[in-house]
Amino acid sequence: MIDEQLAGQVEEAVRAAAAAEIMPRWRRLAVDEVSEKTGPHDLVTDADRNAELMLAAELGALLPGSVVVGEESVHADPAGYALLSGDAPVWIVDPVDGTRPFVRGETGFCTLVALAHRGELLASWTFAPALGLLAFARRGGGAWLNGERLAAGSPAPGSPLRVAYSHPDYTSGAQKDALSGLWAAGVAPRPCGAAGMEYVGIARGEVDAVAFSWELAWDHAAGLLLVAEAGGTARTLAGEPFRLVGGNALPFTAARDAATAERVRDLLTVPA
Repeated sequence: MIDEQLAGQVEEAVRAAAAAEIMPRWRRLAVDEVSEKTGPHDLVTDADRNAELMLAAELGALLPGSVVVGEESVHADPAGYALLSGDAPVWIVDPVDGTRPFVRGETGFCTLVALAHRGELLASWTFAPALGLLAFARRGGGAWLNGERLAAGSPAPGSPLRVAYSHPDYTSGAQKDALSGLWAAGVAPRPCGAAGMEYVGIARGEVDAVAFSWELAWDHAAGLLLVAEAGGTARTLAGEPFRLVGGNALPFTAARDAATAERVRDLLTVPA
């Protein structure tokens, strides 16, 4: 389904959306171009909305019969999330992952696109335009960053485990209890930035693991495939692979290798 020609066309579409709708607004956002969705920690901008519309039109045309599940379209019509469970190939789109850093004029934001079919991730693109980084992964074909092969490797023996964790604003009481397990000897926890950038960090070996308490597909699909193709893995709190369609035991972790994922999962498991 994903050959080199289609992969290149998707990359072009992602770059074009960023050039047309995202970067012209970076550090130039007007007050009326930013609004809240569910609260002050959940922002949306004209860049998010317009880039998603542009990507949805282009991606749908590139693969006839496919559908699009995008963050902003699902916010407008939550029923659209069910397309993840359908039989059609589905493009999963987060037009601006890290909207808050984007609004603040920081560089840690990216555009995420993944292609899945019947719950299986086939390819993904992570583009951080302010940093000039484009990560691509294809199922069975490896993970790449700006044309160079990525290998997540394993944490250095004896070094503190670098773990990014969910912001407290997005966690329940039980999840906060689980995440508190990260404050243990030999672990260096820190709040996460944009999810897509954290996954790039794992694939590059710069972050050892993440512990996330939410499962929205547009935040995780692209990065999970990137990490898997770089040699990493993901596990839910129940020790199961992450399910794209949802219903996962949370928090879940993605890590540079299986041993690290299991170590983090153990830390997140609250004793009964």
